[in-house]
Amino acid sequence: MSASLNTAAATAVDPACAEPLPVLGRDVTVPLVTGGEVTYAALDYAASAPALQRVWDDVAAYAPYYGSVHRGAGYLSQLSTDLFEQSRAAVAEFLDCRPADQVVFTRSTTDSLNLLAAVLPSGCQVFVFETEHHASLLPWRDAQVTYLNAPRTPAQAVDTLERALAAREPYGPVLVCVTGASNVTGELWPVKELAAAAHAHGARIVLDAAQLAPHHPVSVQELDVDWVAFSGHKLYAPFGSGVLAGRADWLQQAEPYLAGGGASRKVARRQDGGVDVAWHTTAARHEAGSPNVIGVYSIASACRALTEAGFDSLVAREQRLVAKVREGLAEVPAVRILSLFGDDAPRVGVISFVVDGWNSSHFAAALSAEYGIGVRDGLFCAHPLVRTLLGSEPQAQGECGAPEAAPGERSLNAIRVSFGAGTPDEHVERFVGAVKELVADGAKWQYRTEDGRCVPAV
Repeated sequence: MSASLNTAAATAVDPACAEPLPVLGRDVTVPLVTGGEVTYAALDYAASAPALQRVWDDVAAYAPYYGSVHRGAGYLSQLSTDLFEQSRAAVAEFLDCRPADQVVFTRSTTDSLNLLAAVLPSGCQVFVFETEHHASLLPWRDAQVTYLNAPRTPAQAVDTLERALAAREPYGPVLVCVTGASNVTGELWPVKELAAAAHAHGARIVLDAAQLAPHHPVSVQELDVDWVAFSGHKLYAPFGSGVLAGRADWLQQAEPYLAGGGASRKVARRQDGGVDVAWHTTAARHEAGSPNVIGVYSIASACRALTEAGFDSLVAREQRLVAKVREGLAEVPAVRILSLFGDDAPRVGVISFVVDGWNSSHFAAALSAEYGIGVRDGLFCAHPLVRTLLGSEPQAQGECGAPEAAPGERSLNAIRVSFGAGTPDEHVERFVGAVKELVADGAKWQYRTEDGRCVPAV
């Protein structure tokens, strides 16, 4: 495990003294079916984290000066262009990119990985573990893909990749795609070691950092990855933007991901009636159309805010919350926490579990309706991984967020609680207490299935 990703590393920060970062929605109250209201406990950070107050304030300050970028002669357009490119530099610094790397702004991690899939050289082979989020698992439709079985230790992950790469035929361009932190178990993957294995066999590697970047510093140079992808809406900047950062050559050699204004440097009609196009060789090549300037700025603002808050402090505090949740769930015999690498594996604030005798959707609905706690249930857009962890057959029924089982019946789904820099202690304490009460006493309300989900009966 890379030292940069090892949560067990010593730190001088006292997590008991650290405070959560201010986020939007921290004072929102929601009604309970049992009567009254309670402050909402947002514990679904792995899906979308709440925006940092700092990000919102920065965006609000900029909003009156909003203008089109790169093509306007007016003051606001020039100001917005400068801000857009400064944001690109801020993201490159946040990721510790190499000097020649490009930072391309996209819509999301999914968009970033689809962009990379679209620029793969002809004949490229792709190796990806079945444990990946669908954003990493599915984009490689035009490549020869090898899906690797779920490893049970970090060392086995490296060994599995090395064996697969050593056996590949014929030789040619190869890409390995791997997550930094699982969106199901929260476990950290041995990214640096996997990168070394990939490079030793002449392959390149892209890091899906959607669940890693909000919780840990990510250094492209230290991890030695070729590309990194992440989403703003998981990095406390939920404005529909993402990032693909890394080596420029494959990006420059391929046709633009989207054809249109901004990607083109020069367009001219030919005498035969056709069109000749010279495309940009910068990141603009894959940023056609009017970009999401506010979304890009919000990502840069979040990068600066997390850096200034100090990742040592954020990591230490989050690990205290992880320990509190895991220890609390361990006291409930009916609860089984899902894990690939075991209890001692370093992880971020993402924990999935099942409860004996409970349908996962029913349990999540009761947490929301009776305790004001927002979690997620389903297969978390990582169907093969969750089915492996649940011990079900790959072809078994069960859809992401749409279980067919009725309340009280077993479903092929799990419950996920996730948190981060903005989570107060009270939220995780309320969650642990609610789990214990529901398991011991059952739900206080009646629930029914509606459109495949459990909802309070009215």
